[in-house]
Amino acid sequence: MPATEMAALAVTGLSHRFGQRTVLDDVAFSVQPGSFTVLLGPNGAGKTTLFALVTRLYYAAAGRIAVFGRDFREQPQAALARMGVVFQQPTLDLDLTVEQNLRYHAALHGIAATIAAPRIEAELERVGLLDRRRERVRQLSGGQRRRVELARALVHEPSLLLLDEPTAGLDFESRRFLLGHVRRLCAERGLAVLWATHLIEEAADDADLVVLRAGKVVGQGRVSDVVAGAGAAGLQDAFETLLRAA
Repeated sequence: MPATEMAALAVTGLSHRFGQRTVLDDVAFSVQPGSFTVLLGPNGAGKTTLFALVTRLYYAAAGRIAVFGRDFREQPQAALARMGVVFQQPTLDLDLTVEQNLRYHAALHGIAATIAAPRIEAELERVGLLDRRRERVRQLSGGQRRRVELARALVHEPSLLLLDEPTAGLDFESRRFLLGHVRRLCAERGLAVLWATHLIEEAADDADLVVLRAGKVVGQGRVSDVVAGAGAAGLQDAFETLLRAA
């Protein structure tokens, strides 16, 4: 398959258990290059476990995960190199400055300081924090820290961006900024995005959608197709219908 037609992320037959409890059950979906895909599900649906498997924090015993055709079992480093991640739990070092956090991330990816510097400056400027670059992260608000995490995830210029509940605990303006910024990245850079959330309003009508409930995919496609398939008047009704039917 030509690279331009290859899925940015392909998940097939993915299952995971914690002891006797099945957390994910034969999950399959794909994220296409340049698309904004929303992974929508209530708390406890398995979204964070799915992210842990896709980012290799957990080992996937059953199923296949591939990033631009690079299978995690065969080419894990090549797959991870194409990926940027914003986890649900904050991962910044609070005692380092904004710039130091990003420089450390660049170094982990083997990026020379001379190359990293302009990238860091550009990403911080895009999220409106260039003037705070030398401040310690603990001096920033929750929304500003999320912006730093987003900027950090983009320093190594990934082709796929994963965000797990990135707006959790943020105020309306911070949520609006993050969502708008990431959607612009799709349009302007052709970046593929998987955005996990329990908030229905974060799934715009033109987004691709994967609905997860109790570890199973119960609906997927364009938002309009999912709504039509559920015979619903809107996404809220469709979501409730899919959760009841599962």
